[in-house]
Amino acid sequence: MPERILQVATDMSGQANEKITEIKAVTRATRTLALNALIEAARAGDVGRGFGVVANEVKDISQRVTVITEELEKMFLDLAFDLERTAQTARGDRFADLARYTVELMDRNLYERSCDVRWWATDAAVVDACENPQDDVISTRTSERLGVILDSYTVYLDLWVTDRHGNVIANGRPQNYHLKGVNVSDQSWFQDALRCQDGGQYAVADVSRNNQLGDAVTPTYATAVRKNGAMDGEVIGVMGVFFDWESQAPMVVKSLKFNDEERVRTRVMLIDANNRVLAASDDQGILSEKFDLKVDDPARGSYLLDDESLVAYALTPGYETYEGLGWRGVIVQAPKTTS
Repeated sequence: MPERILQVATDMSGQANEKITEIKAVTRATRTLALNALIEAARAGDVGRGFGVVANEVKDISQRVTVITEELEKMFLDLAFDLERTAQTARGDRFADLARYTVELMDRNLYERSCDVRWWATDAAVVDACENPQDDVISTRTSERLGVILDSYTVYLDLWVTDRHGNVIANGRPQNYHLKGVNVSDQSWFQDALRCQDGGQYAVADVSRNNQLGDAVTPTYATAVRKNGAMDGEVIGVMGVFFDWESQAPMVVKSLKFNDEERVRTRVMLIDANNRVLAASDDQGILSEKFDLKVDDPARGSYLLDDESLVAYALTPGYETYEGLGWRGVIVQAPKTTS
């Protein structure tokens, strides 16, 4: 609808200018005829005096028409400008809403990940492994249990269980990632998980490449494993879950419904709090591009670039107990080309 309003404003302005140009041409011709008539009346002397009066009236009418035409021209220009500005505002609002929908859709997904890790940290097999970190039979059984979970929850690359010192005890895909005994105590998600005050808290590490998962791109969610799986039990280990970002994020930024013509000139992105591109509908710049976003209203907004491309953005509102990481949805749409 905003695009249609813009088109109507452009068409109206063009047609009004065309007709006003025609009126100006007619009034110029009328003034010329009136001037010629006055010259001829002067030559005719007394005989042409009456004709001169008529010619003067015609000239006066022509001048009044010129004034009216100029007023009409300004009125149409003002109306077209107001209509275009209204349409641009509506278009910007629509795209800012779409940008918010995009980031909110991802955060709804990641909210589930924060729930999963807190739930699975209380699983009997996970607790058993942390209570008996040196028992290979138990760790193998826990890895098998994690593998069963991964068969149902296909949005994960892997699930890890560590002891309280950061040594990996079990993981869900040991055939892909040989991690048993690897120490991850230097990683922020592990350290933050140890500081969780109870089983309702969790830690999260922003999207990054994980060299222990084949350099895969993933955000990490973690929480402390507690003795007996109790909400306020003693911390005996950590569980971390690794979201398959490279498979899941493109589906979100490519989920908006644009027609074929719009799609080729539209880029949908998720950017982090530092404007780093996390996902993009054109699959370009992931973790390497920093988008130059100009923020007026921190929550949402839109603006035009020098080439008339529209940029719209929205800050994540979070979802349920997941506050988000300060990400924004961003949409950039180039102007429609004319052939």
